[in-house]
Amino acid sequence: MTMRQSAEALARRLQEAGHTAYFAGGCVRDELLGILPKDYDIATDATPATVQQLFPRSHAVGAHFGVIVVREDGHQFEIATFRTDGSYHDGRRPVTVEFSTPQEDAQRRDFTVNGMFLDPVTGKVIDYVGGLDDLRARRLRAIGDSVARFREDHLRLMRAVRFATVLGYDIDPATWSAVVENAESITRISIERSREELVKILLHPQRLRGFDLLAESRLLFHLLPEMEALQGCTQPPEFHPEGDVWVHTRLMLSLLPETVSVPLVLSVLLHDIAKPATWSCDPAEGRIRFNGHDKLGAEMTENILRRLRFSNEVIDATVEAVANHMKYMHVQDMRTAKLKRFMARETFPDELQLHRVDCLSSHAMLDNFEFLLAKQDEFASEPVIPPRLLDGHALMELGYPAGPELGKILTAVQDAQLEGVIASREEAEAWVRTQFPPGGIA
Repeated sequence: MTMRQSAEALARRLQEAGHTAYFAGGCVRDELLGILPKDYDIATDATPATVQQLFPRSHAVGAHFGVIVVREDGHQFEIATFRTDGSYHDGRRPVTVEFSTPQEDAQRRDFTVNGMFLDPVTGKVIDYVGGLDDLRARRLRAIGDSVARFREDHLRLMRAVRFATVLGYDIDPATWSAVVENAESITRISIERSREELVKILLHPQRLRGFDLLAESRLLFHLLPEMEALQGCTQPPEFHPEGDVWVHTRLMLSLLPETVSVPLVLSVLLHDIAKPATWSCDPAEGRIRFNGHDKLGAEMTENILRRLRFSNEVIDATVEAVANHMKYMHVQDMRTAKLKRFMARETFPDELQLHRVDCLSSHAMLDNFEFLLAKQDEFASEPVIPPRLLDGHALMELGYPAGPELGKILTAVQDAQLEGVIASREEAEAWVRTQFPPGGIA
């Protein structure tokens, strides 16, 4: 059975037992928009104890909130009892809840488009909050008092931007005013939750709109205060006719492909993060410089991403991209061995895209990018870094003593291999004897 069919079977079983049971929340919105829901939540007037009696293969994950998880046909569903929420003391969860009616349950939810119910058996939409009208108007509107909704749950501030980005909806003026008024509150909740919302916004193809909304509301600067200094940070016009670092970064986001990795979009966001700190202007020439902004930027990027508690994998890849982004101007001067090593790194594909949008958003010269694409084709017939022709044991068999010099010889042999000077073990042994006579190694 499909997930939808399994969810409908659960709702039908509740109804046959004499209970009200509806699909609730985002799955209703998505079905009305013709989007395949990622999951289905069910709301019911059955108590948690009753739900568990009806569905033995279930367990309470939020009994305090009336939520029971049921596994059916390989799918997992949350069945929640209609409720009203008590006061919120931590800006995230209510202290108390009371079981209630569908009408009251709808009023506690975040946005009207997420506050509708659907009877999957009859197909009837139950809308107590005006969600259908807002769907038709392509409008995101908080349910009831906007300020109260955001003060109850501060994460809704980020969710407002995400839904506006993903759905392409305008934010209702009163709702937007409440987002701006309460933006600072985003710092009072778990950074992991805010980070996940930020990532979802930045990964979406309409990421530029999300970025602009985050900046206009100042949510971005509460999460990434280092970015505010990019605004007004001037750049040399001969290389950056587009404007300051902020404009440059924004343009880069707009030029990314629809599908991007987390390290790629973060490296676009942070590659010039150290330019304000390294800005200088030669009084004689009047030329603006950012000496060492790549190195300092890598350090700042690591600190920022650790503060946001990204995984080590994401941090390492993003930091490497930021640290290397200035090296791309020198790729045509690299020796073949160095170039192959440069291109063989796991982060290279993302870095190449970073370089592409970096160029397109400034001077628009893609000669180094096109050079690297040509080299990718040239090296495609074999691994960029092929297996070594010799290892340490082979060198010692040839009479070379163990020690630090052995590593230097192996690197030189691999360089010669990558340069195409040698191509077999026999050629490698002969080359080593010529370049590093055994008697000359202490």
